[in-house]
Amino acid sequence: MTAEVGVITGELELVTTCDDDGLLTLSITYVGAEEWYTLPGGEYRLNDPRDHEVVHRMLASVLERP
Repeated sequence: MTAEVGVITGELELVTTCDDDGLLTLSITYVGAEEWYTLPGGEYRLNDPRDHEVVHRMLASVLERP
């Protein structure tokens, strides 16, 4: 589910970033596409930015389900 176009399916690429204050940015696209979409849910902030990699892996695992 994306904020801009709703549900997207197929081969997807996830990019997550985290700034020094723990603010997460979650973006997804079709592999090879130029247009990026945001995941809904508002602002996400980690208490510790070092947790970013764990959150990224969790989200990627959810997207990899058959």
